[in-house]
Amino acid sequence: MISFFPSYFYIHCPISVLTYSTDRLYLAAYVHPPTADTVFPYPETIQSPRKRSQRAAHGPKAAAPKQQPYYFTVDDMLLYNAFHHDFGPLHVGHLYRFALYFHDVLGAEENKDRPIVFWSRADPRSRANAACILACYMVLIQGWPPHLALAPMAQVDPPLMPFRDAGYSQADYTLTVQDVVYGVFKAKAEGCCALDNFDLDEYEKFERVDSGDFNWISPNFLAFASPDYSPTTKIPEGTPEWDALPKTVAEVEAHPGLPTPFKNVLKHFSERDIGLVVRLNSPLYSPSFFEALGIQHLDMIFDDGTCPTMHTVRKFIRLAHETIVVKKKSIAVHCKAGLGRTGCLIGAYLIYRHGFTADEVIAFMRFMRPGMVVGPQQHWLHMNQGTFREWWVEERVERKLRKEMAAAAAAAPAPSTPVRAMSKTSLRNGQTSTPARRSASNRSPLSEVHDERNNVGVQEDYLPAPTPGQPRKTNRADRHHPYQRATSYSTVEEETIVHEDADVVSVHQQSGMTESDEEFHVKSRAQGKGSESGYYAEQKRSYSQTSTTVYHRYIEDDASHDAENITSPARTKSIIDRERASSASGVLAKVRGSKRGAESPLRSKDGVRKTSGRVGSVSNATPSATARKVSNGL
Repeated sequence: MISFFPSYFYIHCPISVLTYSTDRLYLAAYVHPPTADTVFPYPETIQSPRKRSQRAAHGPKAAAPKQQPYYFTVDDMLLYNAFHHDFGPLHVGHLYRFALYFHDVLGAEENKDRPIVFWSRADPRSRANAACILACYMVLIQGWPPHLALAPMAQVDPPLMPFRDAGYSQADYTLTVQDVVYGVFKAKAEGCCALDNFDLDEYEKFERVDSGDFNWISPNFLAFASPDYSPTTKIPEGTPEWDALPKTVAEVEAHPGLPTPFKNVLKHFSERDIGLVVRLNSPLYSPSFFEALGIQHLDMIFDDGTCPTMHTVRKFIRLAHETIVVKKKSIAVHCKAGLGRTGCLIGAYLIYRHGFTADEVIAFMRFMRPGMVVGPQQHWLHMNQGTFREWWVEERVERKLRKEMAAAAAAAPAPSTPVRAMSKTSLRNGQTSTPARRSASNRSPLSEVHDERNNVGVQEDYLPAPTPGQPRKTNRADRHHPYQRATSYSTVEEETIVHEDADVVSVHQQSGMTESDEEFHVKSRAQGKGSESGYYAEQKRSYSQTSTTVYHRYIEDDASHDAENITSPARTKSIIDRERASSASGVLAKVRGSKRGAESPLRSKDGVRKTSGRVGSVSNATPSATARKVSNGL
């Protein structure tokens, strides 16, 4: 790769001209394509004042000769395939092609001493995409910090147009070029985005619908659209149908009935060591195809266009963290299109584990897979980003406590005398009772809450209203450019199906491996369910929303329910109104909520949910004593 270290850009817009420095690289926008006769306004060199004696000694400085710059653009080369009114940002494959082309321009012998002008059309969308791709190039490939990459375009007039989501509703949440640049910078710092081993041919092949429609978001997460192949029910082991399933990559390739996209998915997952597939939409294929290849399959289904409950997020983060940390495998997540619901859960984990902000994680995921996170799901990530980050801090403290307790227990000598009987407490009726033993850590933010006294759960959180439509990726030939309205997609009502939902609870440590703090914590938490300390309880936060309140069904561990589209009023009348019991520390955490009836203002007469453009506000509960101590000590 050619070593290239420009210092600043020069931005030329139809309305104003901003000069930063005289260097080799410039960014410009033109109403008409520039030619050899186009007058290029070179910036003037500003010299610092010097003493009169120095000017007399050195004499006047001769001005450097001005050469005709070399113009290049990618407006007709790197095309963004819009779902609806979205127009960017350009994805990682576009960035890689831009870098190859740019390095060829810099390395050409005829351009050795000539200024290089990267230009775009003057329309707002082209200007935003050009500025974003150049700033991302400086951050990811040249190693610039984001503030320096963004500084030359900070005061451009008119300002750069913000990006919008791929949904069909009116955009009420936007991302800026700054969000994208800081998102890819954060991903690079956390090891989630590296171009050293990036395979451009593989990326461009598998992101197409007819080849599988999947993209790697990070080294541990893959997002893909749901395969479609009958039958959709699970095939029992030991049956002739199970014996006919492909068990190896060669058998998958030779299978006569599987469509090519499904074959590509199965082969790629086997070759890249995918350990868990999480399905978020109603079944369109049999999970036995993955299980026959040794890949665990799990259903965590919730409605299309909606946001997951916090119970679902906790469960997903717990399983994903166990798969990544202990099993050293990757996770594949999909919904119908692999964009909205998939982006919610993957984004929640990236915020939890790597500390992204909501804007950064949405921008980064769209940089890796265009169209991710749609409509109210953007607001949902923004409202809950603090909660996800708090979970990681609390889990880190709990890991440290468990590690210290285990070390202290291992170092303590065995008692030589019988242990003294525990003190007993007198009751009103004259009987005595032995107090239950408490755990040193009374709260595990990602553990499940089990209360044997009251078999109840928590009421669901307040969530944004669902979007009226979700984008679907189609074949490239059916999509239009530039920025035309995509074909609307009809949605078919699907049956509500109940599936068994199995958790991964048993973890085996391989011999000869060094156990990290995270591995120790995950294994200790899984084993703690059968220990004498009982179950952990957790605090809940209450969320207040200014205009619209939407509830989701509670997804239990042993069953998952799905209604792909929210159209039937009968499905919306039932809601679980339950309350958590007291935690191990004696603190009672409650979640506010109310039942919704058929006369709810969120529904019209025909049973279709109404939406609102208002954004809900968040009211966080008081943090636990452990969290306060940690924040004061860090």
